[in-house]
Amino acid sequence: MGSKASGTWLIEWAPSGARWVAEAATPLLLSAEAAGIALASSCRNGTCRTCLCRLRTGQVAYDIEWPGLSAEEKSEGWILPCVALPRSDCVLDALPVSF
Repeated sequence: MGSKASGTWLIEWAPSGARWVAEAATPLLLSAEAAGIALASSCRNGTCRTCLCRLRTGQVAYDIEWPGLSAEEKSEGWILPCVALPRSDCVLDALPVSF
C-alpha cells in the first residue's frame, strides 16, 4: 500500500479487529484517533509508556533517537504508538479504550 517513508499503510488493532489506513509520516496514535479509535495515551512523546503495545506483524520507525523502550522490549516487539511511524501494514496487539 505504501513505500518506506511515504504512502499509506493498513493498520489493525487485534483482537478487536478495528482497522484504518495510516499515513507513513503520522504516528500510529494520531492516525488511530483520526479514524475514531481511542487508545490509551498521556505524554505523546515516547516517555510515559501509557500507549505501550506489541507489534504482531509489520514494521515501524521512530523520528526520535531512542523512545522510552529498553533494547529487550524492542526485540520482543513492544512499540510506543504515540511516536511510532508505520513502515508497512501492521497488526498491533492492543484494544481501543474509551476517551
